[in-house]
Amino acid sequence: MKRLKIPRQVITLSLVSFFTDFASEMLYPIVPLFLMTTLGASMAVIGTIEGFAEVIAGLLKGYFGLLSDRLGKRSIFVRIGYGLSALVKPLPGFFPFVGTVAFSRTTDRIGKGIRTAPRDALLSAETGKNSGAIFGFHRGADTFGAVAGPLVALFLLYFMPEDYRLIFFVAIVPSITAIFFAFKVKDPANTPKVGKEKNYAEFWKTAPKNFKILLVFLSLFSLVNSSDVFLILKSKSISGSDSTALLGYVFYNFIYATLSYPLGMLSDKYGKKIIYAFGMLIFSLVYSGFALFENFVVIWILFALYGLFSASTEGVVKAWVSDIIDPKYIASGIGLTTLVMSFSVMLGSIFAGVLWDAFGSQFPFLISAIVSAILAIALLIWKDK
Repeated sequence: MKRLKIPRQVITLSLVSFFTDFASEMLYPIVPLFLMTTLGASMAVIGTIEGFAEVIAGLLKGYFGLLSDRLGKRSIFVRIGYGLSALVKPLPGFFPFVGTVAFSRTTDRIGKGIRTAPRDALLSAETGKNSGAIFGFHRGADTFGAVAGPLVALFLLYFMPEDYRLIFFVAIVPSITAIFFAFKVKDPANTPKVGKEKNYAEFWKTAPKNFKILLVFLSLFSLVNSSDVFLILKSKSISGSDSTALLGYVFYNFIYATLSYPLGMLSDKYGKKIIYAFGMLIFSLVYSGFALFENFVVIWILFALYGLFSASTEGVVKAWVSDIIDPKYIASGIGLTTLVMSFSVMLGSIFAGVLWDAFGSQFPFLISAIVSAILAIALLIWKDK
């Protein structure tokens, strides 16, 4: 596959995302361990915090996507969103309480909600006929931050076991670096405005039929695609080690980051639907494995496959939406997509946590595996042309 030249704006946005994810992913895998080990939170509480944080992000992605299209502005939301997330990340280190973790996690997601759709609209403006490759490149850079961050966390935990608070403080450094690059992002010339009269009810009426059907598939799949914290906690229950569980998560992110760009290019060549449905089938295989196997060698293989799943879906779905939606409504389209998916993930995370507490880990994993396989087959059958 021939590699394309990546535009400067895409590289800048990728650096912002790399350093933000560096900070976020230092914390993301250790937050459930911090909640469970240090603060004594239950699985249901952890699932609720994660789910609520994600739905807040999703709601704001929808609102700020629409607002960005109305104003014809992108970069201001990128700067505000990344800045807000950077400010709240260290709070649980200063105030180690469940409420502080919930506030920090939720406010961090508010920042993500403000910035995501406008940022993706900026990426879409640079795609041309290579939407999968551009979104895949950005997704790969973002996820390499998710490799570096947990590795730093592991290094710190090796020398200071269970000193989770220190990790919250260290995360400030990459957060500030991300803000520096965020202020180098510029709005494209002549970004169209859709006007104040445009709202999501009107957008939905005029949206393409393919987009509406796709949104149904995505929302149903998101209901069984609960938070990744459950995979981390399952890994810890098998290995008995925080560090081993975190290494599995790092390995997953490495595979994810490495494959995002080539799978994005493949989606440009063979179609987004084929690559996304392939990813859903891999997801089903992974969740079946987490339900049925207690061997950590197998779990490492499953983490690698989970990276393949994420690389096949995360960037691809945004590229798919950007191909379908009118360019002047792209932030609204991506915002609505992430809103619906985040709400579904919230419900799925809460439900998975409750099922885990009541019946053990096997039950929610098996449900997710079965439903995702059915949806993947239905997606392949769907004639989207």
